[in-house]
Amino acid sequence: MAKEGAARTLLIACALLSRAGALRCNCTECLGTDQCVTDGACIASTSVIEGQERHVRTCITRDQLQPPGQPFYCLSAEGLLNTHCCYTDYCNSVNLKVPSVTKPGDGLGPGAKWGPVELVAVIAGPVFLLCLLLIVGVFLFHHHHQRVYSHRQRLGVEDPSCDHLYLAKDKTLQDLIFDLSTSGSGSGLPLFVQRTVARTIVLQEVIGKGRFGEVWRGKWRGGDVAVKIFSSREERSWFREAEIYQTIMLRHENILGFIAADNKDNGTWTQLWLVSDYHEHGSLFDYLNRYSVTIEGMIKLALSAASGLGHLHMEILGTQGKPGIAHRDLKSKNILVKKNGTCAIADLGLAVRHESATDTIDIAPNQRVGTKRYMAPEVLDETINMKHFDSFKCADIYALGLVYWEIARRCNAGVIHEEYQLPYYDLVPSDPSIEEMRKVVCEQKLRPNVPNWWQSYEVSSCPHIHCLLVSRKMKLGIFSSRLFSEMCACCPAKAGITLFRLNSTVFTAHFQHMSFSQ
Repeated sequence: MAKEGAARTLLIACALLSRAGALRCNCTECLGTDQCVTDGACIASTSVIEGQERHVRTCITRDQLQPPGQPFYCLSAEGLLNTHCCYTDYCNSVNLKVPSVTKPGDGLGPGAKWGPVELVAVIAGPVFLLCLLLIVGVFLFHHHHQRVYSHRQRLGVEDPSCDHLYLAKDKTLQDLIFDLSTSGSGSGLPLFVQRTVARTIVLQEVIGKGRFGEVWRGKWRGGDVAVKIFSSREERSWFREAEIYQTIMLRHENILGFIAADNKDNGTWTQLWLVSDYHEHGSLFDYLNRYSVTIEGMIKLALSAASGLGHLHMEILGTQGKPGIAHRDLKSKNILVKKNGTCAIADLGLAVRHESATDTIDIAPNQRVGTKRYMAPEVLDETINMKHFDSFKCADIYALGLVYWEIARRCNAGVIHEEYQLPYYDLVPSDPSIEEMRKVVCEQKLRPNVPNWWQSYEVSSCPHIHCLLVSRKMKLGIFSSRLFSEMCACCPAKAGITLFRLNSTVFTAHFQHMSFSQ
C-alpha cells in the first residue's frame, strides 16, 4: 500500500510540473489538430483583408514576447488588426470585434486615444505654421525697410549723423573734382570728407551689374556720380581698388576719377561704396555696340586709352612720387568713354604696384583672376615671370592690342564697318575656359582675324592710321602689321614696343589727320 501511494504522488507531481511548463491553446493554424502547446502565450486576432474577415488563434513562444511588458505580437493596429494575448489554457477562444476605422470626429473627444500619425500632425502643424508666419514677417519687414530706405534716398534725405562742417555748403561736384585735380598729393580727399560725400549721395538708378555687385548713378549737390556698390563678401576687392585709386599722383584725365570710398550700413547689411566720376556713355564695350566711329574718333579713343595706360605704368620718382602700376584686367568693359569721346581706364581691383626702391611687386591676396579672353599668351601658359614688373606691363599691352582691334572693327571709314564682336569671337565660345584660350593663342598661335575690306580699302587720304590695329602674322592694308604684331607678340617688350612709342605713333597719326582735314 505504501508503494502504491508513493507512485501516485510521483505521477501527480510530474503532471503538475508538466502543466506548469506548458500552456495549451486553441489553434486554427496547426495541421491535423486544433490545439498547440507553448511556453509563452495564447493569442487571438481578428483582421480584415481585402474586405474578408479573418480570425486566427494560435500560440507564441516565450522568445517572441518582446519587449517585455508590451510584446509587439500583442499590439493591435487601429482599423487593421485586433489582437488579444492571454496566459491560461485555451484562453484564446474569445471572439474579438472586427477592427474599424475611426471616423473623423471620433478621435477628437477628451477620452480618445491618438495614434502616431495624429500625434505627428498635431505637433508638426503648429510648428510649420509658426515657421511660415516667421518667414512672412521677416519678408514684410525687409520689404518695408527697403521701401523706406529707397524713399529716403530718392527724397535726398541726408544722414543726420554726417558732419557737414568739413565741406562748404555751397561747394558743388565740379568744385570738388577741381580740388581733387589740383590737390598737392594727388591721393584724393581726406577720409572724413570722403565719408561725408558718400553719405549724402542720393541713388537714382542701376546702370550696371557685375560679379562684384552693382553700379548706380547717384546725385551729389546737383551733379551725377557713379557709385560702385560691392557686396560684403567682396570686401577685399573693394579695399584693394580704393587703395589703388588713392595712390599718390595717380589722377589723370584718362584714368577714372576717384571721389570717395565708404562702408555704409543700410539697416539690413553692410554695403561697400566706391564713388567715382560718372560717364553717361558707359563702357567702351557698350559704346562700340551702339555706335560706329569715325577715323578721328578711332584715333581719339586709341590715343587716350594708350595715354591712360601709359600713366598707370609710369613710375614717378620723388617725395611725392608714384609707383608703377599694371592693370591686369584691361578690356573694353573696363574702359569708360567720356563725353568728349576719349577713354578713361577703370576697375583697378586686380592692379599690382611696383616699388622700385625694394624691387618688389605688391599683389593683393585676391581670388579673382583676369578675363580669360584678354589674357596674354605668357599668362595662359603660366610662363609669366611674376617677379618681373615688365611682365605685367607686357600683358597689359597685349590686352590693349585686342581693344584696338575692337575699336578699329567699328571704324566707318569709307562707309564700311563691321558689326561689333569680341576678340576671338569666331575661335572660342562666349565664355571660354583657360584651356580653350591656351589652345587657340599659345598652341595654334592664332590672333583676331582682319576683315578683307581692311586690306583692300584704298586709304590714300588717311595713311596715318596704320598704327591702330594690332594683330600677328596678318597682311594689313590700312594698318601697320609690324606694330600690330609687336603688340600681340608673346611679350610685347621683346618686340620693342613700348607705350611711349605707341603714344607717339598714334599722336602723329592724329596730327596728320587733322592737317589733312584742313
